[in-house]
Amino acid sequence: MLGSTYPPGYLDNPKNHRTRASIILLGPTGNLLVDCTPEMRLQVTGQGILTVEAVLITHTHADHVMGMDDLRSLCIHTGKAVTVYTLPQYQEDIRRIYPYAFREFPPGIFVPRFDLQDVPEVIEVGGLRVQTFLVTHGKIPVTGIRVNDFAYVTDVSFIPPEAWEKLQGLDVLVLDAVRRNPHPNHFSFEEAVDVAKQLGARMTYLTHLGHDYDHDVTNSQLPSNIQLAYDGLRIPL
Repeated sequence: MLGSTYPPGYLDNPKNHRTRASIILLGPTGNLLVDCTPEMRLQVTGQGILTVEAVLITHTHADHVMGMDDLRSLCIHTGKAVTVYTLPQYQEDIRRIYPYAFREFPPGIFVPRFDLQDVPEVIEVGGLRVQTFLVTHGKIPVTGIRVNDFAYVTDVSFIPPEAWEKLQGLDVLVLDAVRRNPHPNHFSFEEAVDVAKQLGARMTYLTHLGHDYDHDVTNSQLPSNIQLAYDGLRIPL
């Protein structure tokens, strides 16, 4: 962050260089990309992923949708619109942000195409069965997911009872912990650690991290089963 003062050695650790929060679920026959950050193209190609079967948009804040234009290359490659699952209110946002994705153009003009669909309770994609549920991010809903004994909950300030039930018996939980200080719309560090301990996943990774986390220093202060996530982290499903 420009203007910030980092402790000595902070920028030497590649795990302190963070792009915006997103994951891709790799199944036996395809995949599901969860959110399209502004760095989405670099994130997926950097991991050797050149195709995306479908996309889930958890909510439409800028850090989760401003990479959607780069889906156009997939549309050119397949000749089809990309399936995008999201809540109805966020479908309206996507149509407003990317109006050209829904207009007709002369031959030779290539734009991204989105097949917007409501989020079902279960998404069957790529040989995966992805359960969905809702958490609260300030005053808005955000879609969380569970695949087998793995769950991903980004941008959350409150987990309602229905979602809490979906987060029991996990091997791995990835959970929002935006910064050390309290935040009105996200779990802070202490809140996320407390929730992680209550849910009791065998391993919890904290994500959506601000610049006030030094990766190695913070991990040394945490229990071994609660650690910071980092770009390129791979977790078996």
